[in-house]
Amino acid sequence: MPVVTKKYQVTIPKEVREALGIKAGDEVVFVRTREGYVIKPLDEFLKEMAELTADIEETVEEVRQGLARGIERSLSELEGGK
Repeated sequence: MPVVTKKYQVTIPKEVREALGIKAGDEVVFVRTREGYVIKPLDEFLKEMAELTADIEETVEEVRQGLARGIERSLSELEGGK
């Protein structure tokens, strides 16, 4: 059973390291889920995030511009279409 040290460090059990493919020096992330936290290798996490966002074609600036246009239209309608 892993124990948290005074420096808040935990040794990942061999069985878990092997299952996740984690080696000495690898970076990991702790991902919050509805059920709790999941530990993942950083490279696996980044690949998952890239896949999730692969179909997003708009840039942040395009989204900002679209929001600004929507706000302007809404304000114009509130003012009576001026």
